[in-house]
Amino acid sequence: MTAILEFLDTPFGIFVLILAQILLLVTAILVSLAFLLYMDRKVWAAVQLRRGPNVVGPFGLFQSFADFIKFAIKEIVIPAGADKAVFLLAPFLTFILATIAWAVIPFADGWVISDLNVGVLYIFAISSLGVYGIIMGGWASNSKYPFLGGLRSAAQMVSYEVSMGLIIIGVLISTGSLNLSAIVAAQDGRFGFISWYWLPHLPMVVLFFVSALAETNRPPFDLPEAESKLVAGYQVEYSSIPYLLYMIGEYMNIVLMCALTSILFFGGWLSPIPGLPDGVLWMVAKIVFFFFIFAMVKAIVPRYRYDQLMRLGWKVFLPMSLGWVVVTAILARLGVVGYARYAVGG
Repeated sequence: MTAILEFLDTPFGIFVLILAQILLLVTAILVSLAFLLYMDRKVWAAVQLRRGPNVVGPFGLFQSFADFIKFAIKEIVIPAGADKAVFLLAPFLTFILATIAWAVIPFADGWVISDLNVGVLYIFAISSLGVYGIIMGGWASNSKYPFLGGLRSAAQMVSYEVSMGLIIIGVLISTGSLNLSAIVAAQDGRFGFISWYWLPHLPMVVLFFVSALAETNRPPFDLPEAESKLVAGYQVEYSSIPYLLYMIGEYMNIVLMCALTSILFFGGWLSPIPGLPDGVLWMVAKIVFFFFIFAMVKAIVPRYRYDQLMRLGWKVFLPMSLGWVVVTAILARLGVVGYARYAVGG
């Protein structure tokens, strides 16, 4: 044991420890995605009064793994006129950016790969770069349908990033920190879930969730992938592993938005009831709950037209979120409980 501790104190030992933490986190996320996708399909099936996956494994639990094997053994088809290097790089870029964004997400007190003081800015930077994977995939395919899908997706993601950024600024004003762990700590009050930011920032919780749907191309804002309009959009020319990387990246971003919603407004790993221990299980439960809402929205809400999507982002969400920043700043300056730094819960 002493030798192991001495090894971990060396630079190489620290590197090995960080690498092990990264591999553990990525493995846990990828395995959880398989079961969240199973949950997604089961929720849609229940709403539509059908069974959903129920054959592969007990209750169909292994259906996602069977789908993965199917994608892995299929042939990778590259269009003759495509830019092969960019065509193959695009899905890898999407997957890598979706993965490294998790480096600053705290699952419990101290359970984080890198507890950056500017964690929120890090998330902004990674999410802004994510649009390049979609643009590259649409352009490199050398086909009009993916090109149009890539342009529409880029416009959609950029539009809703603006409102999401302004919404988060209100939370930052209330907390006084860009650190995600500090945001959770600021919500730790004597009244449990009443002390969380969802109550003083309730209008922005709704706007943030809807913006997250648009940012991740989820229904009712799945215009870039609308089969009836663009023949599946920017990834229509992809197959096998490259297509799978796009889908994994998309679902990782969806779960990331669920985690951010939990951290920014619903106390992260904090217990909703005073006296109960905090911990990672609360964080996981909140992520699963918000993912369930994502699935329900897809099952019951009809798709928007593209002009409605853009109007909602620029003419409704942007003015509302900008106005909320001003309101939050004024209330924080006046020291109103719920808006001033660490004042939540008294």
